[in-house]
Amino acid sequence: MSLHDDLEHRRRDLGLTQAQLAERIGVTRQQYQRLERGGNPRLDTLRLVADGLNARLVLIPLEKWYAVKALLDGEKEGGTPLDEDPWQGLLGKEE
Repeated sequence: MSLHDDLEHRRRDLGLTQAQLAERIGVTRQQYQRLERGGNPRLDTLRLVADGLNARLVLIPLEKWYAVKALLDGEKEGGTPLDEDPWQGLLGKEE
């Protein structure tokens, strides 16, 4: 699935139309529609859209991607229960 598909699915999951999301983030419906259809947005535009979708943009180090994906998919190999500290040790050294 592409980023454009992810944006559309998230918007639909929130029950928003393209026009409603566009208004929420301060762009025209046409501008937002182009983004969902494969446009190449600037990073600040993506951050604005993420905020409008009640989401966050995150850069994940490639070597940590599978651990983060497993966590998001609900898998966990031993360690601290997810309800206590789901991110423990995933993105850096233990504290």
